[in-house]
Amino acid sequence: MKHMNSEVKEERTSNKNRIDLFLVPIVLIAAFLNLFKIWTDEYANAYYTAAVKSMLQSFHNFFYASFDPGGYVTIDKPPVVFWIQTISAKIFGFHGWSVILPQALAGIGSVLLLYVLVKRTFGVWAGRFAALAMALTPIVPAVSRTNNIDSMLVFTLLVATWMLFRAVRTAKFGWVLAAFAMIGVAFNMKMLQAYMVLPAFYVFYVVATKITWKKKIAFLTTATALMLAVSVSWAVVVDSTSADKRPYMGSSQTNSVLELAFGYNGINRLTGNTSVTGSGHKQPAQTEQQTASSETKQTSNSSADSSQSSNQRKSSSSQKMQAPGGGNQNGMFNTGNPGPFRLFQKGLSDQISWLLPFVIFSIVGLFAGVKFKGPYTTKQKESLFWLAWLLPVAVFFSIAGFFHQYYLIMLAPPIAAFAGAGAVALWSMYKQHNGWKSWLLPGGILTTAALQVYIMSPYVSSIGVAPIAGVGALGVILALVLAVRKQRKNSLTNYLGAAAMVVLLAMPAYWAMTPIIYGGNSMLPSAGPDSSSGMGGPPSTATNSKQSGFNGMQPPGSSSGNSSSNGGQMPGGSSNNGQMQPPSGSSNSGQMQMPGGSSNNSQMPNSFSSKSSSSKRKSGGMNAEVNQKLLNYLTKNNTGEKYLFATTDSTSAAPYIIKTGKPVMAMGGFSGSDPILTVSKLKAMIKKGEVKYFYLSGMGKGGQSDVITWIKDNSKEIPSSKWQSTSSSAQQGPSGNGTLYEITLK
Repeated sequence: MKHMNSEVKEERTSNKNRIDLFLVPIVLIAAFLNLFKIWTDEYANAYYTAAVKSMLQSFHNFFYASFDPGGYVTIDKPPVVFWIQTISAKIFGFHGWSVILPQALAGIGSVLLLYVLVKRTFGVWAGRFAALAMALTPIVPAVSRTNNIDSMLVFTLLVATWMLFRAVRTAKFGWVLAAFAMIGVAFNMKMLQAYMVLPAFYVFYVVATKITWKKKIAFLTTATALMLAVSVSWAVVVDSTSADKRPYMGSSQTNSVLELAFGYNGINRLTGNTSVTGSGHKQPAQTEQQTASSETKQTSNSSADSSQSSNQRKSSSSQKMQAPGGGNQNGMFNTGNPGPFRLFQKGLSDQISWLLPFVIFSIVGLFAGVKFKGPYTTKQKESLFWLAWLLPVAVFFSIAGFFHQYYLIMLAPPIAAFAGAGAVALWSMYKQHNGWKSWLLPGGILTTAALQVYIMSPYVSSIGVAPIAGVGALGVILALVLAVRKQRKNSLTNYLGAAAMVVLLAMPAYWAMTPIIYGGNSMLPSAGPDSSSGMGGPPSTATNSKQSGFNGMQPPGSSSGNSSSNGGQMPGGSSNNGQMQPPSGSSNSGQMQMPGGSSNNSQMPNSFSSKSSSSKRKSGGMNAEVNQKLLNYLTKNNTGEKYLFATTDSTSAAPYIIKTGKPVMAMGGFSGSDPILTVSKLKAMIKKGEVKYFYLSGMGKGGQSDVITWIKDNSKEIPSSKWQSTSSSAQQGPSGNGTLYEITLK
């Protein structure tokens, strides 16, 4: 801390090729958090892992990002990240860790990029603090340890930021084009989410470049046109290709990439209207209680079906999703309730908001004395960039109707940048006794410590009182001592400032380690003592201390006499005396689905926590294990059919694709509600000998209702003794464990 005042001058005179020895341990920390034990995740997000398995088999599947080897339907995202994952699997072999590796490396790369971006303008210590804050932001390693897209998306946007900063420094238009083209590449990773940074890019370029307004407008217009061209390039090719020559565009209702981009993966995220029926009509999001109940069913076996009577729901209320500290359910998918303080609510704050009060104080300090008309220093211009990234994204997450906790990684770069730049700026103001600005440092430390106590308080049963009391007490003491010692310049004050930074980063560091300590969830990654549940809530949401055990869950076709007393159930499945059931075929109308993972049971926590004796975690969910007896039966009786079997959605299909590499038809796509198949099309496929076995289970049928009814009316039921994994077949509830059908048409 004592070197901060002169760090910029020292940096300019230092050897540019010299390795920053302080950066080395930061990178090692990031590497540990992102890479350690990823080899234990056998299936990762099974929905995406199955796609990689399929993409390895042909260029046709590779280009379109086909979910299944037969090229029937794509996944619900554009292909760029999955191209990278497929290349990784081609080089290192097909494993869970090989599809996770690109994201883990992207997480480490983001730490390095943030160091480079912040260091050049704000100094080496600011770069170090920013890199460390990025590495220790809990949601960053939690996401990077999975094969979800967001870690790679953030890395790509930081590369674009580096290009933009270089464009301003060198005054070369080529770098502007490259920066916006990179955002176009990011669009082909997760569509409109990539455009969240555009306000920052436009504002910064307008403010920071010293060219005429005419050139600014011309350059930005050209760069934007290039960005849009790159963004829609893949979509135009796909949508221009005849539908019978490519897979159906999964999770769209019109078989269109552009509809997927601007609807399902776009505006509907803001409005919350992401639930669809087979007819393509969007249904409004459920009420808070219904949605949270649905999410609980998808990620734990601790609540009963949403169709329970109110008395049944009350009787199981202790098993439902609870907000940290108890009380009402914590919003949709545990993402809080929309409002200006949503990021401070339980469920989101422990993922991203640990340093937000300090960031707010840093913003005040960095912009203190700035006049609207300028002139602006380089520090002020780049601070404006990070602010224009932070605010729109924070506003979106404050009002959005539907997102998952791991999307919050989009906030990590600006928060980390302000934490680093602000630490140096506030320290300088404190040491120079700059009037009221000298109080920003102790004020930021005090309020940040208070928020961290608030964040941790619901987890007292897991982490104990000591860490909470320690952070609170040390934060108050250090803030008060720094306030008292404002007029003294000695080494003790420097050590106190450094100690305060350590205290504020201690619990985020612990939270960032929880996916390693407790086990993670590749479907809905989150950090915290219950990270393996993917729920983001406090330990009280689990029915027992193991949280991620869920050993009562069975793969398709298995039947167990064991039952859970909590009657867990999943959308599209049934509650069978507590046994989790495979999906019935659809996301029932009005039930919110979970993009990027299965809408049904593949969102369940992994069956093997870090405390499990198993060396591998099949965290693809309940159906991340195949029923070997069913597989043997289907393989033995296949007479040349293209598809091993057909099922209603991706949940039951994914593990069999991963296991065998053979085509398995998810008739309704990801959630079972895509209007892909009609009775006439299915008849034609059966007559051509493409498919004859159908695994169906459960309740709602969504957009596949007519098809499923026809299958049941025109098929031969296969006795369960031939393919179920156990002899026990006692079932309760309306649907049992599912049924295998055979249809042969002449």
